[in-house]
Amino acid sequence: MSQKRTRRRPSAFACRELTIERWPDLEMLFGVRGACGGCWCMWWRLSHSQWTANKGDRNKSAFKRVVKAGPPPGLIGYAEGQPVAWIALGPREDYPRFERSRVLKALDDQRVWSITCFFVLKSHRRRGYSVRMLKEAVDFARSCGARIVEGYPIDPRQKESPDAFVWTGLSSTFVRAGFTEVARRSPTRPIMRRKLGRLRRASSS
Repeated sequence: MSQKRTRRRPSAFACRELTIERWPDLEMLFGVRGACGGCWCMWWRLSHSQWTANKGDRNKSAFKRVVKAGPPPGLIGYAEGQPVAWIALGPREDYPRFERSRVLKALDDQRVWSITCFFVLKSHRRRGYSVRMLKEAVDFARSCGARIVEGYPIDPRQKESPDAFVWTGLSSTFVRAGFTEVARRSPTRPIMRRKLGRLRRASSS
């Protein structure tokens, strides 16, 4: 008799902003290939020719400069104290490549924050980390004054897609984190948004 496969739930999980002090943790997480063939999370920040020319160590150095200059360009997720997940986000204007995209160009003139990339260590995938990272990213964006957070996930036609092709996230992940589809210029690439309320501050006694 076959047993139903259960998904292990994350435990002892924490999210931290990527500061220059935590750079070694990102290096450990991304490995020598920079998470995705030498990208080092620079894809949306550069033109295709620039990204290709910088692939590898130059992209790594460029992203390290971004981290050093601040503000934090993303969050690292830790399980049992070890770096296992990454999510990149920031004001949309930090990612000029969007405006060269027919599918992902701006919808309007509202100021939004963009969720651009997910990475989860292979040994820790299928445990719900992407949803948890996304929720943490929303909270971080809100704390920085964001009122709209936007994502550009994949909505695969097939039931499952290889992990390498869903580094911007899956639409189902965004739905579970409270996002709503607001546009779709491509059958598999919805634009999803979540509007944020202001942080509640405790009243003084």
